[in-house]
Amino acid sequence: MTEQLSGLADDRALLGRTSTAERVADILRSRIAEGYFPPGTRLSEDSIGGALGVSRNTLREAFRLLTHERLLVHELNRGVFVRVLTVEDVEDIYRTRRLVECAVVRGLGEPPYALAGLAEAVEEGRGAAREGDWKGVGTANIHFHRELVALAASERTDELMRSVFAELRLAFHVVDEPQRLHEPYIERNVGILQALEDGDRDRAEALLAAYLEVSLERVVEVYRRRVGEDGRDGTPTV
Repeated sequence: MTEQLSGLADDRALLGRTSTAERVADILRSRIAEGYFPPGTRLSEDSIGGALGVSRNTLREAFRLLTHERLLVHELNRGVFVRVLTVEDVEDIYRTRRLVECAVVRGLGEPPYALAGLAEAVEEGRGAAREGDWKGVGTANIHFHRELVALAASERTDELMRSVFAELRLAFHVVDEPQRLHEPYIERNVGILQALEDGDRDRAEALLAAYLEVSLERVVEVYRRRVGEDGRDGTPTV
């Protein structure tokens, strides 16, 4: 927990003079998405509030916002925890991803497209793989798909998917074989990028749909083994 709190202290400057629950929620959401707070972690009001320099009421409101987004869960007399997803949650996340991400690719206008962010995410994934940092590969993969969604140039879509990708990261933390999960998607991302560089939206969408189907099967397989069918309410069971 000490390392996580040190990172939060670095984020304190982001709050500026107008500290709000929404900004605190943004910081915590990003930290959850980047893997600083794994599923089942209890979040201490005193420690996090002290690291960010915010009041207890502000932090509680931020917790409430993230609970509404299904990233946190409040347990009576125990506190607030980072949520452990269920199999049904994972399936719904991928259902949402397919609806949104494929629609973004399908709705792109005429090429060329602004693909610098996608290319950077691909190189980030390759670099992490060379170092054997498979969780880093997972982070790069989320960055790739976040950049893909950004091609729609829609703030509402970006906001929706920001929460979805944060939930997705919670799913990744349950995976006990990150290399097996993430390694195949490096080249799959390359294929999607190349199709878009060629201006072939149909091929990019087909590759993306196949990607999401395979990814869902892999993650659900792990979930059924690690979490099982009992943890259906998202409470800390791992």
